[in-house]
Amino acid sequence: QVQLVESGGGLVQPGGSLRVSCAPSGSVFSINTMGWYRQAPGKERDLVATITPGGSTNYADSVKGRFTISRDNTKNTVYLQMNSLKPEDTALYYCKMDIWSRLTSRYLERWGQGTLVTVSS
Repeated sequence: QVQLVESGGGLVQPGGSLRVSCAPSGSVFSINTMGWYRQAPGKERDLVATITPGGSTNYADSVKGRFTISRDNTKNTVYLQMNSLKPEDTALYYCKMDIWSRLTSRYLERWGQGTLVTVSS
C-alpha cells in the first residue's frame, strides 16, 4: 500500500517562512486532488489548501495571501509554502492525495503521517 511521506516541518519564528512537501513512497498510476490539512492541539483537523491536477487551488480563509500550494505532477509531489507565519499556525500538518487504485478502479484517499510546524519566538 502506498504511503505518503511528508518533510520540511520544524520550528520557525513568527513572521518567518517554511515549506513542507509530500510525495508517495512508491510508484502510482494517477493522482487526482492533493491537499494539506492541519490539526492544532485540542482541535479538529481542518482544511488548509487543495490543488487539482490542472492547478486549480482552494484555500482556507485563515491562510489566504500567506500560504501557497503547488504540485509537481512529474514528481507526484505537493508543496505548501508558508509565509508570514503566526503562532496560531502551529499544528501538525497532514497531506492528503486521492490516488488511483487499480484494484478497485477508483480514487482512494491516502494520508501522510503528519509533520509538525511550530511557530514561536
